[in-house]
Amino acid sequence: MDPQIYNPKNFHLAHQLIRRIRIISPVLKNDQERCYIFEILLKKRAEIKRVRSIYGLGSVVIEFDSARLPKKNLLILLDAVLGNIARKKADQGKQKNKIFDGPVHEVDLAVEGMTCASCALLIEMVLKRDPRIKQASVNFGTSTLTVHGQLARDDVSAKVATLGYKTYAMDTLSQRKNLIEKEQQRVVMAKRRFIWSGLLSLPVVIVGMTMPTTRWLHWLQFALTTPVVFWSGGTFFAKAWRLAKQRTANMDTLIALGVGSAYGYSLPALFRRGGHLYFEAGAAIITFVLLGRFLEEQAKGKAGEAIRKLVDLQPQTATVIRDGQEFIIPVDDCVIDDILLIRPGEKIPTDGVVVLGVSTVDEAMVTGESLPVVKDIGHKVIGGCVNGGGALRVRVTAVGMDTVLAGIVHMVDQAQATKLPIQKQVDKISAVFVPSVMVLSGLTMAGWLMVGAPFGFAFGNAITVLLIACPCALGLATPAAIMVGAGQAAREGIYIRNGESLETAAKLNVVVFDKTGTITEGKPKVTDLLKLSRMSDEKLIRLAASAENNSEHFLGKAIVAYAKEQAIELEECTYFYSETGRGIEAEVDGKTLLLGNKAWLLDKEIIVDSLLAAVSDFSGQGKTPVFMAINNKAVAVFGIADKPRPQAIQAIQHLKKLGIQTLMVTGDTEKTAQYIAAIVGIKTVIANAKPEQKLAIIHQFQSEGKKVGMIGDGINDAPALAAADVGFAIGTGTDIAIESADMTLVHGDITKVTGAIQLSTDTIRIIKQNLFWAFAYNVIAIPVASMGKLNPMIASAAMALSSVSVIVNSLRLSKKQD
Repeated sequence: MDPQIYNPKNFHLAHQLIRRIRIISPVLKNDQERCYIFEILLKKRAEIKRVRSIYGLGSVVIEFDSARLPKKNLLILLDAVLGNIARKKADQGKQKNKIFDGPVHEVDLAVEGMTCASCALLIEMVLKRDPRIKQASVNFGTSTLTVHGQLARDDVSAKVATLGYKTYAMDTLSQRKNLIEKEQQRVVMAKRRFIWSGLLSLPVVIVGMTMPTTRWLHWLQFALTTPVVFWSGGTFFAKAWRLAKQRTANMDTLIALGVGSAYGYSLPALFRRGGHLYFEAGAAIITFVLLGRFLEEQAKGKAGEAIRKLVDLQPQTATVIRDGQEFIIPVDDCVIDDILLIRPGEKIPTDGVVVLGVSTVDEAMVTGESLPVVKDIGHKVIGGCVNGGGALRVRVTAVGMDTVLAGIVHMVDQAQATKLPIQKQVDKISAVFVPSVMVLSGLTMAGWLMVGAPFGFAFGNAITVLLIACPCALGLATPAAIMVGAGQAAREGIYIRNGESLETAAKLNVVVFDKTGTITEGKPKVTDLLKLSRMSDEKLIRLAASAENNSEHFLGKAIVAYAKEQAIELEECTYFYSETGRGIEAEVDGKTLLLGNKAWLLDKEIIVDSLLAAVSDFSGQGKTPVFMAINNKAVAVFGIADKPRPQAIQAIQHLKKLGIQTLMVTGDTEKTAQYIAAIVGIKTVIANAKPEQKLAIIHQFQSEGKKVGMIGDGINDAPALAAADVGFAIGTGTDIAIESADMTLVHGDITKVTGAIQLSTDTIRIIKQNLFWAFAYNVIAIPVASMGKLNPMIASAAMALSSVSVIVNSLRLSKKQD
């Protein structure tokens, strides 16, 4: 490549195709803020279709229109953007499309007071108008908002408060639990408002249907309707007024206009003893809307069941030992390095390390481990898991949102809050829908008056148009389905990082598997040791394990476990270097050690010929060889066996039935890979693959127009997981792999991949059904209302039930999987 195209100090091009490239930049590595700024700047170019970054790797995958933005120009653009970021010359507080030095915060808050999906859209629109906010997402289904920008939490809360909504922190699981209790209280209050409104409205409607001429019955209607309008329906008017001051409107505005007009028109008629009264319409409208809101709150509660179950895993209190005494404190008051006492049968309050005691811990609800895990001094424990028969003392290592359980809850939150591309189009329609309905209502009234209709008839039709139009159903169509789908996935042990992957999974036609820790259990054991050195077995194992003790690789951990099984004490490693997918170099006891695959030792000019016969035998038995050299001389080879996961065969068969192509791409030897592939039923195998080769294979399929899923668990899988259309990480894998993936199979059950694909298919179908009926409802209902074929009471009932129907239809997703 022409070196003038880009500055190699800023990045190097890892791979390129016509419309997709991946860059790796030291400027971005381990800097989430810079990655985020980089994404924002690139997405402002219309030619760039998609940007995905992993700040831990400094890796960015970019999809672009090469016809409008040639690769050469793109590289120049990337170099300029990265150079600007590296120099940090932009000032904080400039316009939204400028680079700034100020820190980017993520603010997550719960929102109280949203009554429909248009409320969420309104809050989102107002937040996005602030140049200090780079991204804002508000989810009506989960009653939460997420903001990325320079505003502190209090500032975000203040902006939301100007619209009439309250916000609450949800930094800890205890706070989340309190919010869930508030949600339950809102359901009770919604029910109470509806019941009182219904009891007062029923006689008003009955009287209105008889069309009485007796004056005292008119005054009775007035007396019963007034508390319905101003107590039960008071929130509609309060919100409509606040929104009017902000020069905005939503569904509450339409209801307030409809009810206010009916009530206001009736008052002069009551006092002058002439004209039609609309008290029954005003009361019935409020009652039907409150019924819809109550049913909606109940349905939302069912949709949020997954989050509730996760939050309930954490206990509310902890027993802390301070100055030799036991104190029971709220779990939120725990701090790092506190010593907690966990009695037999108790839930572990937060993440920590065992400092005293031995017990077993049931981790099934978090990790999917089916059997209780023995915990001894030095072992990590996860908050929310249940202690067995022994007492433990645990030193706290994480609190609040830094715990594993809180991270899982946050991941599910993020997935439920994600907006799919189709939802963004619906939002644009909803944004102009309310003003359009208000105009249509005015035109309806004017049209009927122009053709000579009585004022009362024209007025009633105008109110009906206001009430029948329901942007709520449109706004709920996608988020309701995503909320239920992501929640159901969590119950199945599939944690979805973003909603887009839930949509894309249905389109996959190729799935690439890693081998070790993915198709196999990831619990390899040393079965053989062939040595050439005169050094004792114990000494060889001590050196190898001391070096591998710094490695996260499964094979390295197997060697360490092998040493511990023989009670061999490890030595200090004075130097350690790891090359992903190849091996390690270390110094132990003054000796230079090399451990890894054949290619790793050959690159270091180590002669391994005398070990190849044994290696061939190992590979034929499905065992992975790990070569060892000391001071540039081959001394031994370990044979390590890792059996396939029990569900692997079933998972491959399911994918084949769905017509999805499967292949194994592994860094292991050809014979070992073929042995495992034959057992599980995979025909296409690519062995001895380096991380960049795995990435190239993903890109090759994508260049052929295929949607590719990648399933892996290790650091060497991270680039491919990030580049795949949907990356699936094994829950027991490395943090960087989980961070790179779109979905995490928390139980390690790879059959859940087919479950995720099926759930994706069902979710998209439900979304399309929701949108169809929401659009069809409005397309049919508004003209019918304009033609005078409906009355306000029927309109309000239909409007309320349309939103409920969308949520009920979405709830079918949970029934499909149960």
